[in-house]
Amino acid sequence: MDRDALAGFLVSRRNSLQPSDVGLVTGARRRTAGLRREEVAQLATMSTDYYTRLEQKRGPQPSTQMLAALARALRLTPDERDYMYRVAGHSAPDRVVGSDYIAPGLLRVLDRLTGTPALILSALGETLVQNDSARALFGDVSHLTGFERSAIYRWFTRPDEERRRYPEDDHDRQSRAQVASLRAAYGVMGARSRAGEMVRELCRRSEEFASLWETHLVSRRFEDHKTLVHPELGPIEVDCQALFTEDETQVLLVLTAAPRTDAAAKIELLNVLGTQQMNPSRE
Repeated sequence: MDRDALAGFLVSRRNSLQPSDVGLVTGARRRTAGLRREEVAQLATMSTDYYTRLEQKRGPQPSTQMLAALARALRLTPDERDYMYRVAGHSAPDRVVGSDYIAPGLLRVLDRLTGTPALILSALGETLVQNDSARALFGDVSHLTGFERSAIYRWFTRPDEERRRYPEDDHDRQSRAQVASLRAAYGVMGARSRAGEMVRELCRRSEEFASLWETHLVSRRFEDHKTLVHPELGPIEVDCQALFTEDETQVLLVLTAAPRTDAAAKIELLNVLGTQQMNPSRE
């Protein structure tokens, strides 16, 4: 671990960013040239003291999980991320297989989408980050780990929970779409990749998946008109639009409702109430 190089790099990247670059509000009396240390710590979900020690060349070697969080917080490019890993004493992660890194360009767009549900997904359907509206609509999945992070995996292994967000008459179509999307990722990543591991695990755990996998459906369908079922607000009709990274390993999915519709009103209510439990009878 090169403490001097890591500390210098973190300070340089922090100073090069403005609050608006990462979706934060700039205060009227702000004197800091770039981001404050506590802001970087907040974005990376770590303590300010821990981050400060890294910048002061006296912290412990950060784990790969900590480095992934810092790469997201500081909006690092793939080359910058790889450099940070190496000076921190770790090997650079695989750019295709790794799912903790999030493309800075997608994050910048997501930061500006505050009025409609939006989330960034990996090629395996893993939710990498959600805005508040998406958390209110889909639920907060940030605590999930391993294959459970993938909506594809959960669709077949936790159907009673995952499929409640879709009308029952749309379940078959969604099952085919999930399998087709994983087949597309499998074709890119290969049988010995994490995609291959997920396929083998799903074939073992789900007869439905195993049967659909044998049909060799291939598709990366994100743009769609669908109905989602919120546990409190009921059905919400949305249009889905997708923005891919250049290598197509990640996608920003934005859900919108037609103006002046019941669905649009429900999304506005989600934005007001956030992830709070909505109970009409509560006074």
